[in-house]
Amino acid sequence: MDLFKRLIGVVAAVILACDVTAGRQWTPDLQKPQLQHPPQQSNVLPPADSFDKCQVEEGQKIRCGTRDVTPERCEAINCCFDGFQCYYGKAVTVQCTSDGQFVVVVARDATWPHLEVDSISLLETNDPSCTAVDFTSTFAIFQFPVTACGTTMSEENGYIVYENHMSSSYEVGIGPKGSITRDSHFELLFQCRYSGTAVEALIMEVNDLPPPMPIAATGPLRVELKLGSGQCRSKGCREGEGAYSSFYSPTEYPVTKMLREEIFVQVNLVERSDPNIILNLEHCWATSTPSPHSFPQWDLLVNGCPYSDDHYLTKVVPVDASSGVQYPNHYKRFTFKMFAFVDK
Repeated sequence: MDLFKRLIGVVAAVILACDVTAGRQWTPDLQKPQLQHPPQQSNVLPPADSFDKCQVEEGQKIRCGTRDVTPERCEAINCCFDGFQCYYGKAVTVQCTSDGQFVVVVARDATWPHLEVDSISLLETNDPSCTAVDFTSTFAIFQFPVTACGTTMSEENGYIVYENHMSSSYEVGIGPKGSITRDSHFELLFQCRYSGTAVEALIMEVNDLPPPMPIAATGPLRVELKLGSGQCRSKGCREGEGAYSSFYSPTEYPVTKMLREEIFVQVNLVERSDPNIILNLEHCWATSTPSPHSFPQWDLLVNGCPYSDDHYLTKVVPVDASSGVQYPNHYKRFTFKMFAFVDK
């Protein structure tokens, strides 16, 4: 059985915006400028050099194929061989048996953040016999006839094609102006193709969105919003301090981020040298388009405080004389966990 696979991760984007004010002892009524750079998130697997699907703990290995399968045959059916046995890797494996069965094995590590494997189900049926035949902490295993569980059948270039699809559920946070999630959303379209001489399995997973363009607006005070890109490299360095040691340049946007990855945001006044001016962040939010007034929206800061209805609270980062900036009062910093907008 030949196996062809094409996996493309889900891509989502959010745009940041903040209402800001500045003053010495009061909050003046100023036009409120924003400068947004869009972080971007994807739930693709980690880079190939840091991820090996065959690195499965011994106690978590599930046998793939028959006990006497050869290493070559094991590789041909998209499994892993450790010298003693053939087993499923930390990926998505679709197999088509000669007696007309789908075998679909989905690993928890198939996405980032990791899947809750017990949240995966076939989409087109509520038949209890079409649920997973087994779960472990690492894998969900499905096996069902190619003619059951909502499978569609067609004929294509001499092949009889059986097609089905599955997805995972995910937790949604609902706010007054929009809804978000920080869970991976997994969708899988898969096929078994039969002819008189061959059996083929095909996996397709395609979900992407074009990256939005950066947007800028000016006002009586010039304010810029930047995302920290630095890393801790010295002994004793705290993660937040390292993140603000450098920033993404305009040419580096859009920036790809994983769901739940921490995003380091800095908002600061520019071209001002009065140390008595104090920058205040009143309201910061995210949108899915370049317009800060578009919907859906998700609040990050409300009245200068973390949005209380978010399960992953925004963290305000203090800026003082030790922060490495000339006028600490001109700066505000905060962090939040990356998320994706979802339709209600």
